[in-house]
Parts: sequence; C-alpha cells; structure tokens
Amino acid sequence: MQDKIQKALAQTRRAVLGKDEQIRLALCCLLSGGHLLLEDLPGMGKTTLAHALAGVMGLSFRRIQFTSDLLPADILGGSVFDPSSGQFRFHEGPVFCQVLMADEINRATPRTQSALLEAMEEGQVSLDGETRPLPEPFFVIATQNPSELAGTFPLPESQTDRFLMCLSLGYPDPAAERQLLAQPDLRLKPHLPEACLSLADLQAWQLQLAQVHLGDAVLDYVQRLIDFSRTSPRIQLGLSPRGGLAIVRAARCHALMAARDYVTPDDVQAVFAAVTDHRLSASDRLDLMAEQGVDNKAGHRTLAEWILDSVNVLSA
Repeated sequence: MQDKIQKALAQTRRAVLGKDEQIRLALCCLLSGGHLLLEDLPGMGKTTLAHALAGVMGLSFRRIQFTSDLLPADILGGSVFDPSSGQFRFHEGPVFCQVLMADEINRATPRTQSALLEAMEEGQVSLDGETRPLPEPFFVIATQNPSELAGTFPLPESQTDRFLMCLSLGYPDPAAERQLLAQPDLRLKPHLPEACLSLADLQAWQLQLAQVHLGDAVLDYVQRLIDFSRTSPRIQLGLSPRGGLAIVRAARCHALMAARDYVTPDDVQAVFAAVTDHRLSASDRLDLMAEQGVDNKAGHRTLAEWILDSVNVLSA
C-alpha cells in the first residue's frame, strides 16, 4: 500500500509543480475519509490539483461549476413527470458519485451551498420525503476564491466545518515556476494522472487507520490545543468536537502515510493548521496581527500557528 501512496503522490506532483507539502496534506485528507477545500486566488492551480487527486483515487468523478444562478436541484437532482408511466421519476444529480468536484463553491448562493450539507456529513440526500444514500466512499473536493473577490458568497461556519482540511497553494517558487513556464501549456495537453488506488485499497487503508495507536501523551497534547482555542480571549470561535475529531483522524493518517502505526506530536503539528484554520475565528484579528508583527497578506502567520506556538507539547 505504501508503494501505491508514493505513486499517487508522484502522479499528482507531475500535475502541480513545487507544492509537495500541500499535495501530501491533500491526499492525507482524502485518505482520512474527509472532504477537502482549496482556497486561493484564481489561476493558482486549485482546479488542476482537484482533477489530479480525483484521477489518482480511481473513483467515479463529476464536476460542477458553481455560479450564482445554480440551484440545489442542479446538484441533488429531482423528480420529473414521466408521461409514459403517469408517475414522477427521480433523476439523480451529479452529487451521486464518489468524488464530487465543486469548482468555485463560494460563487453560488447560500441556499445552493447548503444543498451539500447533508451529503457531506451523512453521505445521503433527502428529497421528496425519501432518503437516498450516496455511493461509498463520497468525497467533496471544493475550490473557492478569496471572499474579498467580486461575485463570491462567504461559506457559513456550518459548511466550512464539514471540510476536514482547507489548503492554499500560493505562488510557486522560482524553480517550479521556471519549469512550468518552460514546458508545453498543460491546458492544451493536460497531464492525465493514472489511477493508483482502488476502492479495495481505500477500504483496507481505513481498516489500518483504525489501528494506528494514539497514546495518552498525544491525546493530552491535542486536548490542550483544543482547550486553548476555546479559552483564549483572542479567539472568538474555538474548535468544536468535530474539529477535535478531525485533528485526530488526520494525524493518524499522516502517521500511517509515514509507515508508522503510532501518532507523534509531529503528526499533530503537521496537520493542525490545515485542519483548524478554517474553523477558527479571531475576536480581534487585526490587534493580534499587529501585536505579533504579522503581515497576513504575505501568509506569514495564522491563528493555528499561533496556537501551536502557545501550547507546549509536554504538559507542565
């Protein structure tokens, strides 16, 4: 299985250059059984990464371009009258797949965004008085533009909390950008990743994941991080129990991807920012940044990094 994981990472790196850490965390998110949110400026490679991840997973895949006029029925489907039978027949929407790519999810209205809430949390859709299960596994890989850009609707906390991780790619480093500029335009001849994992592989991985040991010392560390997020006067919205479970699940997967059957504090720290930053809300972010000399536009500091710096790995 480790060979297949490394092959999946290599295939994805061919599509998205110079973003090894983000790619590793993105694959960790999906292998953990969670949904992934990619947030960045247009043209940074979010959609390319989402396509590559869907390709290496070897699962059924559908893409929806979210726009302001998109309706919930365009995602979930609906009942249409069939004249031949004289009855209404349900037609499945694109959500009935194993990997759903929600491109520019925050360009849709809140009503349409909320159509995914039940699907992401419970793996089912309730329509016309009937509950219909979605295929297993079911992953949402969503991209969104920064909320300050025109034509966007902010995702509510109930929506963002359902994403296991939120990642940003950022600008490529000079070496990666040089390689990107020197090669043929991938939009004209895109790299199509080879499927590296199967449904049986994912099911076997989940069984292994449940066996990864999480010691008391690491659990204590996770609880101190969670408690700090809830009690710090600088943080208005701390981590929910769902957020705590997400940290543990992602840390277990990070350890397993490193061929270990136990979690260390390093695993927790490696996934912490990706799992928690989109769940946290600062009570006075500008004061916090000014106090610590933070240039937020340059991406030098996040609330999650501040929490990690403030909480000792070992209990006092």
